[in-house]
Amino acid sequence: MQETTPLTAQQAQLLSQLVQGLSTEQLAWVRGFLAGINHSVKQAGTQAPAATASAAAPQLTILYGSQTGHAQEVAEHAKTRAVAAGFKVDLFAMGDYKASRLKNDKLLLVAVSTQGEGEPPDDARDFYEFLHGEKAPKLQGTRFAVLGLGDSSYEKFCQAGKDFDTRLAALGAERLVNRVDSDVDYDAPAERWIEEAVEALKRVAAPATAGAGNAAGNDGFSLAALASGVAPAAAASQYSRKHPFEATVLENIKLSGRGSSKEVHHVELSLEGSGLTYEPGDALGVVVKNDDTLVDDLIDTLALDPQATTTTQDSTLTLRDAFLRAYDITTLSRAFLEKYAALAESTELKALLAVGNEAALRDYLYGRDVLDVVRQFPARKVKAAEFVGTLRTLQPRLYSIASSLAANPEAVHITVGAVRYDSHGRARRGVASTYLADIAREGETVPVYIEANRNFKLPGDTNAPVIMIGPGTGIAPFRAFVEERQALDAPGKNWLFFGDRNFRTDFLYQREWQRYVKDGALNKIDLAFSRDTEDKVYVQHRMREQGKELYAWLQEGAHLYVCGDADQMARDVNTALVDIVAEHGGLAADAAAEYVKTLQREKRYQRDVY
Repeated sequence: MQETTPLTAQQAQLLSQLVQGLSTEQLAWVRGFLAGINHSVKQAGTQAPAATASAAAPQLTILYGSQTGHAQEVAEHAKTRAVAAGFKVDLFAMGDYKASRLKNDKLLLVAVSTQGEGEPPDDARDFYEFLHGEKAPKLQGTRFAVLGLGDSSYEKFCQAGKDFDTRLAALGAERLVNRVDSDVDYDAPAERWIEEAVEALKRVAAPATAGAGNAAGNDGFSLAALASGVAPAAAASQYSRKHPFEATVLENIKLSGRGSSKEVHHVELSLEGSGLTYEPGDALGVVVKNDDTLVDDLIDTLALDPQATTTTQDSTLTLRDAFLRAYDITTLSRAFLEKYAALAESTELKALLAVGNEAALRDYLYGRDVLDVVRQFPARKVKAAEFVGTLRTLQPRLYSIASSLAANPEAVHITVGAVRYDSHGRARRGVASTYLADIAREGETVPVYIEANRNFKLPGDTNAPVIMIGPGTGIAPFRAFVEERQALDAPGKNWLFFGDRNFRTDFLYQREWQRYVKDGALNKIDLAFSRDTEDKVYVQHRMREQGKELYAWLQEGAHLYVCGDADQMARDVNTALVDIVAEHGGLAADAAAEYVKTLQREKRYQRDVY
C-alpha cells in the first residue's frame, strides 16, 4: 500500500478551511481529482516518505487481506500501536505486496478476512497462491502473528486466517502469539491480539525499542485522506457503529410490483446535522433489534425473568432489552451449539457436533434459530448469565448505498429486499430487512452509520469507462455510481447489466434507468429476466452475448464491478468473464485467467459480494 506524506499542522488547517467552504458537489469533484493524483502516483511507483522513525528502529511488515475494509482497519490500528512502540512499519494490502520481500521480512503481522467457502479476499488471492506454491521461500528466522476475521455461522469459519497461519509455520516461521479467530464482533479480540502481538514484538526486538516513544508525527489530514473522503480528525463525524446517528426516514417506497415473488423497498434517510459523509461503493450500517415476539417466546421457553438484569459489553440491561438489542438470537452457529450442548447436557446435540457429522450439522443449522434449539433441547433450570454466555453480539446489518452524496446532499438511500419465509413450522423474518420494510416509515428514525468500502470505488479517472453487473438488490451501488458520474459530468462511458425474475414486477428503478439512457448518462443497458422465458437467462448470459464489445471496453481501460450473490452469481460472472477474454482476446484459458487476475490487481475488477 502506498503511503502519502501527511500535511503539516499549518497546511492541514488551511486545507480544512478551504474544504469547509466547498459545496457537496465541489467536495465530490475535489475527492475525485485527488484520487486521480493518488492513482497516478501509485502507477508511477512513487513511495512518499513514511512517518518519521529512528534509523535503528526494528522493521515490521503488516499485511492485510480485506474485502469490506475490516481487516484493513485492524491492520492500520496495529500499525499505529507498533509505531508508538518504536517500530518502523510498512503496511501493505496483500495485493500490493511484492512477494519477493517475504524472505527478508523477519517480523510479520497478518490480518485477513474470509469470504465465500473459506476463501481469501479478492486482493489477497495472488499472495495466498504464492505462499502455498512451490516458489514460497523458507522462512526460518521469521516471527509472525495472524488474526483471522470471519463469521462463525459459516462452516469454514476464519479459514483464510487458519491457512495463512498454518502455511507460514510450515515454511519455518515462528509464531509470536497464537492465531486469533475473531467472529463478527471482532473489536475486542482484535484489540487483544494487537496488544499481545506488539508486546511479543517488543520482547523479540529488544533492546532496539527500549524507551521508544511515538515517532509518528501525523496531523490526521493527508491528500490520501481527502481523496478517500475521510475528513480531518477535528471535523470527523461523532457517529459510528458504537454510536449511531438517528436518521429520520424521508421516504419508504415499495419498488417491486404487484404480483412479484419478492418484496423490495427503496428507503431514503436524512443525514442532516450528522456530519456523516460517504462515497459511492460505501455501505450504510443499520443498528438493528430483534423481533419482540421472538424475544418474548425465547424468554418464556427458557423460563427466565425478563426484568432480571444482565451486563453486556457496553451496559447493564434488563434481560428482555438485552435479547432485543444486544444479542444475536436468529443466526445459528457451531460455536453456539457447542456451548449450549454443554449447558443443556444434551448427548444428542453433542453427537450432532461430533467429527464425521458435518453434513448433518450443516443441514440442521439451515433455517433454524436459537428458539428452535432451546425448544428441541430444553435445558433444566438454566440461569440467565449462563445462557447469555452462549450468544454472540447482535451485529448491525450493512446495505450498499444507492445514492450519491453529490446528487443528494445530507441524505442517503438504500435498497432493501425484505426477507420472509417459512421454515420448520414457523414464519421467519429478516432482522433488519423487515424492520426497514414494515416499521421504518416516514418520520420514524433509524440508527445508522457509514461503513466505508475501500475496495469498491469508482475510478479516479473520470474518463475511464465503467461496466456494472448487479442483479436484484445488487443494483444499489450502481444507482449511486451513475448518479455520481452524472453529478460530476464525468465523460466516461457507463454500461449496466441488470437481472431479476420478471420484467413487469422486478425491474428495479426502471424509470430512472430509462431516463439515464435518454440523457446519455447510461450508454448501454442489458437486461436478463430469468422467469420470463422457458430457458432461464441470467446476467452472465447477456455478458457472453455482448462479449466482443465487453472485451473492447476492457481494452479501452474499462473498470468492471460486480455486486450481489457470492455463491452462484459472482462465480458464474467470473467464469463468463474469463471465457469472454479467451474468445475475443484470442488467449488460451490460462492466459485469459491471468488477464482477469491482472484486472483485479489493477483495481479494475472489483466485487462487492455476499
